[in-house]
Amino acid sequence: MKYPEKVVIGLMSGTSLDGLDIAACLFSRQNELWKFQLLKAETIEYDSSLKNKLSSLMTANALEYVQTDFEFGYYMGDQVRKFIDTNKLQADLIASHGHTIFHQPQLGYTSQIGQGACIAARTGLPVVYDFRSLDVALNGQGAPLVPIGDQLLFSDFDYCLNLGGIANISFDNASGERIAFDICPVNMVLNELAGILNKPYDENGAAAASGKLHSELFQKLESLDFYYQSGPKSLGREWVEKTVLPLIHQYDIPVPDKLHTFCLHIAGQIARTLSPVPDKNRKLLITGGGAFNTFLIDTFRKIFPAEIKLHIPDKPVIAYKEAIIFAFLGYLRSLGLTNCLSTVTGAGRNSCSGAMLL
Repeated sequence: MKYPEKVVIGLMSGTSLDGLDIAACLFSRQNELWKFQLLKAETIEYDSSLKNKLSSLMTANALEYVQTDFEFGYYMGDQVRKFIDTNKLQADLIASHGHTIFHQPQLGYTSQIGQGACIAARTGLPVVYDFRSLDVALNGQGAPLVPIGDQLLFSDFDYCLNLGGIANISFDNASGERIAFDICPVNMVLNELAGILNKPYDENGAAAASGKLHSELFQKLESLDFYYQSGPKSLGREWVEKTVLPLIHQYDIPVPDKLHTFCLHIAGQIARTLSPVPDKNRKLLITGGGAFNTFLIDTFRKIFPAEIKLHIPDKPVIAYKEAIIFAFLGYLRSLGLTNCLSTVTGAGRNSCSGAMLL
């Protein structure tokens, strides 16, 4: 079957609140393989007002929640319109992840704001959005959704690790089925701690590198219940703010020591996910903002199994891989093809997820 080439613009607002990632991609299928070309990409940093609104919305009233849902949709639509005009693009479709406010799949709900109707109104283009709700309704975790993109677009790698607000990994199991799960918080915590130092993030992990391990805090982090649950499993901001941050803040120690300790915690949790390695020379692709954290990556190299070969791609792929893959999920949705895997999320079946406005 032939599939048409399409230019799809992916929108991603992650839990680390770095900003709105916009990626324009050309998708095609050649010789039974899916291909993509990243045409243009940009991150629109959030100003302090928008960042504060997004970070505090989970405790707002219903009226403010609905207003922000629409306001953020108009905001994204305006930013995409400028992006298209500036780069003289001819786009076929917009695929928006939105911004997650609530994610409690065990209670049967998830919510990403950024009304797709507002994006469509501002751009005049078809929009796919709300990628997670159908999977949750099918008793799945609604996350992670990126693994089908890992499997089809980055098939050269045995493991795909994303270091965003939360770390997640995907790989094929012994039966050839794609599985994936969230591992632990990353930038959601590291950026919070950097903020105490009046920095948006710990550049290159410099502050973490200057700190030292706090053994008691490390052991408390390692003992958290989530790490002993079997998959499929996923994390949301609620768990981090209720469980992880209060634990870290109860220790009156220098912030660099907290950063250092948490980086070792991240590395240890991911290393356990990779071990034991079934055979030698397994390739691990690392993307997401955490890939720029030199101290964290150096820590990986020290404690990961020797058989794991780390690969950090060019900066555009590091920074925009999630936006690229959500564009791909939108592309698959427009073709009526599966874009959400039950082997990953635990749902009752695979699905073609996302609400689509034409």
